[in-house]
Amino acid sequence: MKKLLFTLLAFISISTYGQNDLETKTQPIVDEGKRLYKSEMASWYGTDLFLENHPDKTNIGGYFSYTQDEVSKCIFFSKGDKPKVIGTITFDNTYNTKTAGVDLAERDFSTIETDLFSIRKLALETINSDTLFKRYDNTQYNIIPLINKDEKKVYVLTGSQQNGMVFLGNDYVLTFDLHNKLVQKKKIHKNLIPIKFEGKEQAGGMAMHSHLPETGEFITATDICTLMLYEKLTKWRFHYVVSKNYVSIWNCLTDELTVMTMEAFKKISKEEENKK
Repeated sequence: MKKLLFTLLAFISISTYGQNDLETKTQPIVDEGKRLYKSEMASWYGTDLFLENHPDKTNIGGYFSYTQDEVSKCIFFSKGDKPKVIGTITFDNTYNTKTAGVDLAERDFSTIETDLFSIRKLALETINSDTLFKRYDNTQYNIIPLINKDEKKVYVLTGSQQNGMVFLGNDYVLTFDLHNKLVQKKKIHKNLIPIKFEGKEQAGGMAMHSHLPETGEFITATDICTLMLYEKLTKWRFHYVVSKNYVSIWNCLTDELTVMTMEAFKKISKEEENKK
């Protein structure tokens, strides 16, 4: 593990051929991962604030989050065939709970909320009826509806319910058309990837996992989302994602991605070994 850290430090001090091309390919992944992160952060803190302020917990039908005009919103809706919004928690980009807005007024869904609710509901029905989806002990599904321009998706992440453990993998994406009809469902990682952490600066300051060809050559948006959610708890400096042809290096301190070819990675690693 330490050798990999030395390799990284060597890599970031040189210019890599083709890096601009790799950035073009991977920037959409980073952008999607950060959108997922914003939604999950709003859900994490929004849930706590709503439950603290809402007296009647028996009428809660569910919740989801989204970002609009740089404001992240977590909304809770009522039970029943015609649910209404019963709570709206809003955050700026600091996600500071002391400055968050708490609005418990009952209202109708907005247009975008209607679409988000619709695809979330369809995704939940699919999850509960399709054998593609697998559940594990000490985990829960986090369902994230996401609308970006003309793209409508629902991501399903496996969240940890175990202290000192991060779960990557066992994640899915469902894609919908403009009329909210399910057109594709895909398992992103084949397996669940559990990674223990101690919550303090560890030797090497890093962790890693590998990707099979069906997952893709680069880090995934779901990887980025989960790493951003847990990086302050894990105290990692870097997380490596290794595929057949590339190594994706996520900087947990700056939330930036660097990608290098496996050929370049091995070359720099060999040079580091020779220096010893």
